[in-house]
Formats: sequence, C-alpha cells, structure tokens
Amino acid sequence: MDAATTSSVSGTRAVGQADLAAIKTRQQATWSSGDYALIGTTLQIVGENLCEALDLRAGQKILDVAAGNGNVSLAAARRWCDVVASDYVPALLERARERAAGERLPMTFREADAEALQFAEGSFDAVVSTFGVMFTPDQRRAAAELVRVCRPGGKIGLANWTPEGFVGQLFKTIGKHVAPPAGAASPALWGTRDHLATLFAPHAASIEATRRDYVFRYRSPEHWVEVFRAWYGPVLKAFAALPPDGQAALNNDLLALIGRLNRSGDATMIVPGEYLEVVVTLR
Repeated sequence: MDAATTSSVSGTRAVGQADLAAIKTRQQATWSSGDYALIGTTLQIVGENLCEALDLRAGQKILDVAAGNGNVSLAAARRWCDVVASDYVPALLERARERAAGERLPMTFREADAEALQFAEGSFDAVVSTFGVMFTPDQRRAAAELVRVCRPGGKIGLANWTPEGFVGQLFKTIGKHVAPPAGAASPALWGTRDHLATLFAPHAASIEATRRDYVFRYRSPEHWVEVFRAWYGPVLKAFAALPPDGQAALNNDLLALIGRLNRSGDATMIVPGEYLEVVVTLR
C-alpha cells in the first residue's frame, strides 16, 4: 500500500500530525489503481502458512481484514472455516469473489474499513490480515478493531513486511523520490516486535512473532519492475508522480536494490522478502 501511511491515537489533525483522512483517501486511490490481484495471487503461500500457524479448526468463524484478493480468506475456507473477507476496495473483493467461485468455496464478502469494522464485539474466533491492515493510516485504531471483533481467547494472525526486508526497503526507496506527508509513519512498523507489543500487549495472553521469507521469483529484475510498475498501486503511483528523468532515477534505484538482494546467480530474479508472521492470542 501507499508508503504515506501513519499511526495516531485519533483522527484529529494537530501540529506535527498527518491528516489521516487525506492519507486514507490517497491510499484508497492507490490500491484502486493498477490491479493488485495480479500481484496478490503470487503471495498465496503466505496465507496458507499463516492459517497453519494459527492452527485453524473447521467451523471456526474467521474475518480477513484488508483481504485484497483473498489469499488468507481462501486458505481458511479450504480448511472448512466460515470466512468473511473484507476490504475497502470493492474491485479487490470482486477478485476474491471470482477466485472463491472458481474453487467452489463458500465465503461472505463485505466492504469494510479496517479502522471501523461493522461487526459486533467478539464475533470471530480468529481475525487475520496479510500485508493489509499494516497499511492503515490510524494504526492504533485498526489494532483496537481487530481486538474488538475477536472473541476472548481467540487469535489475531498477521503477515507484515519488516523494515529491513525487500519490501520495507522498496518503500524507503520510493520515499526518496516521492516524499510521504509530514508526520506519516512507515507501515513497516507492524513488522517490528516492539510496535506489535505496543499495539497488542495490553490485550494479549501471548504474542508470537516469527521472521519468514516470501521469495520473489521473476524472469529478471527488469521484469519485476515492469510488473510492479503496471499493476502494484504504490509503484504505479510513484512513477506517475515523477517527470521522465525522475522516473528513470527511480527505475535505476529499484534495479540497484534488487541487484543487492538478488541471489539467483543468473539473469532471473530470486529475492527473499522478509516478513513477520504474527499470532496474537487474546486473553
């Protein structure tokens, strides 16, 4: 999602704070551009692994927040859970609906804002999100909503990019070319144990956080840039905001980033993307 995301205790703007409402509007436009579903499907293995980490049981009620094209939703439905997939980008939910129909998996789809979920307190046995809720502008409010709709003793399962990993470095690289709003904090904070403790420790019986890698495999570094520039909203928008010489500079910096991390040994791209797999068990 948009690198220009932030956390704040409230949505009220003050000196030194970002305008959360403006960021959310910009963010929604970013994720509505391109076609994230074409990127999201490549990340399916992350959703499968998260469901295993949560030890989901058939018949459990699961909410996927900022579900995108439904990776965790589909993985949970394959385990015979009763799944609600939610997102504030209707086009992405439609992609998830298409995938579920193709696999004949029963699921419910709801357009919903992660910071104001329209579900009753304690409605779900587990609440999940892969590379989704971490991009909310008001991070504390979003975390509080995850806790609110999950039952006591239930679990919150997350996959969050780390600041040090490939995607964290990608957003830092973009930020050098397209500055985020003043006061905006990185979504990659969700990929740190300290920030997770700040968000969830008051409500948690335990917080398990495991570093894992999703490996980006593309025909070449240039192929990755081509795909992400065309379909991944944050990269698409970054290029669109720059003049031709700025676009060339961003392109070169992205290729340099991949070059530092690429372990293929040939013309292809094999880049580990570190993320934090998180299981919060509520009291």
